[in-house]
Amino acid sequence: MLWHDLLFMHWPVPAGALRPLIPPSLTLETYDGAAWLGVVPFRMSGVRPRLVPPLPWLSAFPELNVRTYVTAGGKPGVWFFSLDAANPVAVEAARLGFHLPYYTARMVCEPEGEGIRYESERTHRGAPPAALRMRYRPTGRAYRSTPGTLEHWLTARYCLYAADRRGHTWRCEIDHPPWPLQPAEAAIEHNTMAEPIGLQLAAPPALLHFARYQEVVAWLLERVPG
Repeated sequence: MLWHDLLFMHWPVPAGALRPLIPPSLTLETYDGAAWLGVVPFRMSGVRPRLVPPLPWLSAFPELNVRTYVTAGGKPGVWFFSLDAANPVAVEAARLGFHLPYYTARMVCEPEGEGIRYESERTHRGAPPAALRMRYRPTGRAYRSTPGTLEHWLTARYCLYAADRRGHTWRCEIDHPPWPLQPAEAAIEHNTMAEPIGLQLAAPPALLHFARYQEVVAWLLERVPG
């Protein structure tokens, strides 16, 4: 799959606010004593199984996720509180096949000059409401983050974790080149994406990073022992 026009928005939050929301089999990671919450809007294309051609009506759609950072067995990864997408078929496939909290949403992701206009309003039946309206753009040249820095810690994650209804934890390996990060700016009109987990993100993000393009490969789930 290909990821386009991605914005990493990050806020530091007290670890105690997130720890109850993470399965006991996972360790919530912190950096300099703080946990971090990410809200990440972007657009996907070329989403398909290996050796299967992309389908225009299924393989391309906007996505928006709310995430934090965890480890299991010493392997750093991402834990998703929610993933909104504009394709109902992809949402149901991801919910069933990957145990991820995907939700259908009405979404817009379109270019405005060098930037992006992005809108999302969750429409999934029975799901808590959540919405985002904003504009964002890169403000500098692309670079690779340095290991040991906060931006590398936040973005250089090569697996995701999920939990099924029985409480079993699963890992999905992900591979991609290092992120071509750019500094960014954003004008947020409305953001209630964290309210379903009991957080209000009233302040601007502490960190913003833009990535124009990324090629990504994901594998099937594997059960995490324990």
